[in-house]
Amino acid sequence: MLWVLAGVLALRQLAVAVQVPSEAWLGEIHLPGLPGALYEGGEFGGTPFAGLVIKPMLGLGGRSLEFVWTGVTLLLVAAVGLVAARALPDPVPRRTALLAAPVLVALMTVSLPVRDAATPGRTAVLPVLLVLLAAFRVPGRRSAGFLVGLAAALQPALLLFAGLQWLAGRRSAARSAAVTFAGATLLAWAALPRDSWTYWVEHLAGAGLGGGPAGLDNQSLHGALLRLGLSGPGEIALYVALAGAVAYVGLRRAARYAADGQLLLAVAVTGCVAVAVSPTGWRHQLLWVLLAVAGKVGRRAADRRVWPVAVVLVATLPSDMLLPNLAALAPVRDNVLLLTALATACAVPFLPRTSPYWREPVPTAYGRPAPSRWARVPLLPFWRRVLSRPNLLLELLLIRVGYSLYSHIRAAAPNSRALAEGHGRRIHSLEQALGIDVEHAVNAAVDGTGWLKGFFNFYYTSFHFVVPLAILAVLYRWRPGDYRWARSSLGLATVMALAGFWLYPLAPPRLMPGLGFVDTVHGPQDLADPQYGAMTAISNQYAAMPSLHFGWSLWCGVVVVVLAPKGWQKLIGVLHPVITVCAIVATANHWVLDAVGGAAVVVGGFALVHVLSGPRRTVPLPLAAPTVPGRAGGATVPGARAPEADPARSRT
Repeated sequence: MLWVLAGVLALRQLAVAVQVPSEAWLGEIHLPGLPGALYEGGEFGGTPFAGLVIKPMLGLGGRSLEFVWTGVTLLLVAAVGLVAARALPDPVPRRTALLAAPVLVALMTVSLPVRDAATPGRTAVLPVLLVLLAAFRVPGRRSAGFLVGLAAALQPALLLFAGLQWLAGRRSAARSAAVTFAGATLLAWAALPRDSWTYWVEHLAGAGLGGGPAGLDNQSLHGALLRLGLSGPGEIALYVALAGAVAYVGLRRAARYAADGQLLLAVAVTGCVAVAVSPTGWRHQLLWVLLAVAGKVGRRAADRRVWPVAVVLVATLPSDMLLPNLAALAPVRDNVLLLTALATACAVPFLPRTSPYWREPVPTAYGRPAPSRWARVPLLPFWRRVLSRPNLLLELLLIRVGYSLYSHIRAAAPNSRALAEGHGRRIHSLEQALGIDVEHAVNAAVDGTGWLKGFFNFYYTSFHFVVPLAILAVLYRWRPGDYRWARSSLGLATVMALAGFWLYPLAPPRLMPGLGFVDTVHGPQDLADPQYGAMTAISNQYAAMPSLHFGWSLWCGVVVVVLAPKGWQKLIGVLHPVITVCAIVATANHWVLDAVGGAAVVVGGFALVHVLSGPRRTVPLPLAAPTVPGRAGGATVPGARAPEADPARSRT
């Protein structure tokens, strides 16, 4: 099934490329062989030798070239995945051996580097395959050096792999790589002397070709320094110093991992170093980052997922989905791939194979499963009650990515004005039939009372995100056992709400023409114009049923009432959803029935968590100090402590 998924993703990538008109597809990159010199258009940034390699494909032209280029790129990706999966360090469990190849191929197919590489003129995947073949599939040292030299002729910074071979004691392979690189470069110089002069002399190994060096696609140290506003001789001196330090530290780490038997990790580290220190390290050249999932980080089993999840998110999602669009975070957000490559090369503490935690990390403590209150509903065996606190970095990553996906799906939900207004009239009629159509009266009364209007406007705009995040933070710090079921119920409720946005686009009262509602928060709206206000560009204004403003506040209230130890805290928990429902009605942002829908999805979220994991109160397992696997007698880990049971759970 995973291979089928990888095939579907590859076909989708091919279909996306083929749907682009040939003129636009070829016009984005000035391919070598088109009229003019190799670098005349300023878009091609490869080496002259890469131009010689690409030229035979130009005879296809038009749609055929588009199809063949994308297909060859995807075949190279599949080959990289197969070779890398076979290169995982021993011991490899049978399940991992079966799943590694299709999972890696699928991840690479949807990754940002491969999506960028499926563009004419970009040969980033081929050097990766050549290096992997040299490291794992070619027996002779000189043959391995030959392949590394060819990869460096396509991407000069990869000559650092010759340095890795030298440090690893494979001197003949390193010399062969250097000779092959020099020979290929001289061959290209003889065939394309003008272009070779432009690339090697005028642009110093391609710096400035293929796009502006300060552009976001240049994920190298040089590009990052330019984006920070540095320039001139000072920037060049700082870049050279940083590049030298990264190359020194990264190559030494790579050689150490190679000697430890983690050759795939050593290859990934060296590739990350090569792109980071190159004057122009384009995003499509950073497939090495995804290969770094071969390294193991963390002594606890609960921490092992953090590094691979972070790498996969960075390699597959746009940076604005990982970090908020805040000016203060721009230096990090614009350089996420570079920072991940630098962390791989110089900072991440990958475990050596000699570590006692390599084979078996400290296990996670689980509570005894409790039977469901609904006897006929079977509990899912893989959703077990974890007693320990989850990894904070992993939680923050998942929360941020989850919210980004929520925002994108909400914005992409159907937003037909006629359909949404039709649903709005039906909701209004139903409320009139039920006698609960109080929105207009409440909105008019609040709009005419200045202090009340200001209070509800502030409450509506300020507490929607702050209160749930604050509760999650408190639970994570002081009630980790309760944090998990609370977080899961909120996430499931939000997923069900997204289904409502798709299935039932609804105009809120403030966007219903002819009913006389006043938008107290956003100001007057021109309802005769579909682009009725500034909020149109921010989110889908017809994603109103169910109301997550009320749903999230109700979730906050339930959690506080259930867990708060003092009466006044429980009272605040009750007041928050009450004030919120008043605010969404008073500001004309929701109908009363929207709040009913919000309550329904929250109840559904709590119910699903109960079905999947049983009642909240569970009996903890007997706890003992963790032991180091593989040691005689099960010796305890120095300094390790047994996981502590939740004190609040013990009281209940």
